Amino acid sequence: MKKWLKNLKYLMLSFQERRLTNKLKPHLEKSFTNKTSKTILSGSETVVLNSETERKIKQTQQSVSDISKSCANNPQKLLDYIQAKGTKIYRIKNAEKILNKIGEEEGLITELEGFKAFYINLHILKKFSFHTDPMFIMSIGEIEPYYMLREFYKWYSMQIGLPGFNFTAQEHFKLYLKNINDKTFGKMNYREMLELKEAIARDKEANSFVINLLKEKEGSENIFKKLNRGGGTI
Repeated sequence: MKKWLKNLKYLMLSFQERRLTNKLKPHLEKSFTNKTSKTILSGSETVVLNSETERKIKQTQQSVSDISKSCANNPQKLLDYIQAKGTKIYRIKNAEKILNKIGEEEGLITELEGFKAFYINLHILKKFSFHTDPMFIMSIGEIEPYYMLREFYKWYSMQIGLPGFNFTAQEHFKLYLKNINDKTFGKMNYREMLELKEAIARDKEANSFVINLLKEKEGSENIFKKLNRGGGTI
């Protein structure tokens, strides 16, 4: 009987140890890999191997510049290009009103899960599902060219495989824009922090690309006016 109790005690301890290990696993990882980079933790040192990320950023900048020129920065031609590559485009009435209810903006809608995906599927795709693939949702009518170019740049970055566009990273990024002091950030594990960093980087790259183009063509005084007219923020 005593041996049986002893074995039971060890069994319970092993279960507790396994639960604790699983709970702490996200915080104990020593390396983090995404599509284009690897971060390695060693004591107090952090090593980031991101040459592939840098290569793809440069490729995105050059490719978007070339495509934009070939399309004369025409929003409809950019949308046609996006659709030809397999991303769905939805032009609907009251798009802004519909998207505002779930904290989204017109333009590129990255993959969604849970309630947000269910809402989009129900109101726009007319089906029941808790997941959506990336898509564009925009109102019917004229589209501000430079705002469209910004959204196109982000889409191309996602298509080429740059990190930061997964659902969790994008949700944390939207929260970051809304309230940088939100308590959620204090509970994030290191992987989530790195994903958020990538999401912020992708947004800054898109903004910088359009700002530099505007400076070249129209002068810096029109930058905020033009982007904000399309519904975007910097």
